[in-house]
Amino acid sequence: MIQTERLILRPWQYNDRAPFAAMGADPEVMRHFPALLSRAESDALVDRVDRFFADHGWGMWALERRADGAFLGFAGLIRVTFESSINGDVEIGWRLRRDAWGQGYAFEAARAALNWGLANLDVPRIVAMTVIGNTRSWGLMERLSMTRRPDLDFDHPNVPDDSILKPHIVYATDRA
Repeated sequence: MIQTERLILRPWQYNDRAPFAAMGADPEVMRHFPALLSRAESDALVDRVDRFFADHGWGMWALERRADGAFLGFAGLIRVTFESSINGDVEIGWRLRRDAWGQGYAFEAARAALNWGLANLDVPRIVAMTVIGNTRSWGLMERLSMTRRPDLDFDHPNVPDDSILKPHIVYATDRA
């Protein structure tokens, strides 16, 4: 568990599943992903996150607002396991429900997760990826002082070839 001024980054709880499924069914939240998530797909994603935590002791933490205990989404770290230029790297990622956007929560959570990863994981770098059109996401990467790495850009193998979401850009923070 990680605590920031306004957030708790913690393991997932059963009662996180319904609000997470609602996020996965929100077209604005999922705008830069190939498809909305069904409840079964959403639950399967939480199950994969739980398994990763069980195997590694870290992962994509659920975000809880300290003021009222509300589930806001997730932020954290995960190992990239698909064929790409960043296969094997640790990726930082985040996704928040729409009514939590624009309040600095994503930056606060991502900064805490990035700092935790650099302090606790023996990795040469931490990467972040997104689609070119997701300016909010890559803007956050820049606010995190991550460096744009065009040499690591790739076409996502799990996105259809004819999709505008296939090309992904990469940012990285190298271990000092």
